[in-house]
Amino acid sequence: MNIPENLLYTETHEWIHAEDNIATVGISDFAQQQLGDITFVELPEVGDEFAPNDEIAVVESVKAASDIYSPLSGKVVEVNKELDSTPELVNSDPYIKGWLFKIEISDQDELASLMSGKEYETKQ
Repeated sequence: MNIPENLLYTETHEWIHAEDNIATVGISDFAQQQLGDITFVELPEVGDEFAPNDEIAVVESVKAASDIYSPLSGKVVEVNKELDSTPELVNSDPYIKGWLFKIEISDQDELASLMSGKEYETKQ
């Protein structure tokens, strides 16, 4: 299982790459393996605002539909439009091409509640 150390993680298997006040969010390699072949991704709208643990997106696979939760408070500033036509990028490249959305972070202190790669690995 691939768990990049430069990312942060949630209990619900989202990964976060925070740079300045923008966080890129996707689902972990573990999560995409558990879901199986991803067939559709429902993304939030740019401009929508969320609090931590709000349902923000849905990933559908041949096995199930899974809610994706916002790891942080903030406003969605970008979504990965490539997933409209190629949702399988979440399977083949969950950390680079398969990212889901970018959120402008409202509260930097919330980053402290996320897990490091080592902490996340021990939960799997």
